[in-house]
Amino acid sequence: MEMSAPQIALGLVNGAFYALLSLGLAVIFGMLNVINFAHGAQFMMGAFVAWMLLNWAGIPYWGALILSPLIVGAFGVVLEKTMISRLYKLDHLYGLLLTFGLALIIEGLFRNGFGASGLPYAPPAALSGAPVDLGFMLMPKYRLWVVVAAFAVCIATWLVIEKTRLGAYLRAATENAPLVQAFGVNVPRMVTLTYAAGVALAALAGVLAAPIYSVNPGMGSNFIIVVFAVVVIGGMGSILGSVITGFGLGLVEGLTRVVYPEASATVIFVIMAIVLLARPAGLFGRA
Repeated sequence: MEMSAPQIALGLVNGAFYALLSLGLAVIFGMLNVINFAHGAQFMMGAFVAWMLLNWAGIPYWGALILSPLIVGAFGVVLEKTMISRLYKLDHLYGLLLTFGLALIIEGLFRNGFGASGLPYAPPAALSGAPVDLGFMLMPKYRLWVVVAAFAVCIATWLVIEKTRLGAYLRAATENAPLVQAFGVNVPRMVTLTYAAGVALAALAGVLAAPIYSVNPGMGSNFIIVVFAVVVIGGMGSILGSVITGFGLGLVEGLTRVVYPEASATVIFVIMAIVLLARPAGLFGRA
């Protein structure tokens, strides 16, 4: 247990980011039917906006937690209105290629402006200091905050989509948009805000990640391939599947580092291959 505790803590933190990022992807794919490969770049933008707010405007971490998702979400609105909205009736491949190209452009612009080396971003003073004793392990305050905050945001998002009237409108619009619009619901605006919400979730994850990982242009690309595997295992478009699978696979990855460290980088993809062979729609997905 003493050997496993640090890896369990790391697995929980990674699982929190997997869950938040895959949740944003699931919201965008489930509601808009677009594979958003720019999600990793938008995660990176969230971290950079937090760094800019602190170093250029003097706005601390707690303000960045609110402002950074709003700023990056507004950028998502512009993307959806100018580019993404043209792809809804086309094959998934077009959305994948467009968003992949956007990711390369965004990362290239940030690399040109800030360089490839990481920029430091200190955690807030309230979450620094001695680690918290959980009984079976000690966990740094900030990392515990990341796990709790990510879990709370994931559950809140699921409740909004599954248990509220707004969520019912969103789900109905994906099935029959003209009928929903006939009842007076502004479906195009709802679609735009849905994409912005998915982008804002990625940016929120970026702000949470900034004090743990160095803020650099490649931080999103390090996560996005694993996150796509998480989404596929949970089921494309499944909100609950993304949350459960994200945290679960983070723990599996952490425990694999203890038992067989050489396999920790590939265990998620091995699980993905097995799940796709046994259940092509994913663990929680629909055919």
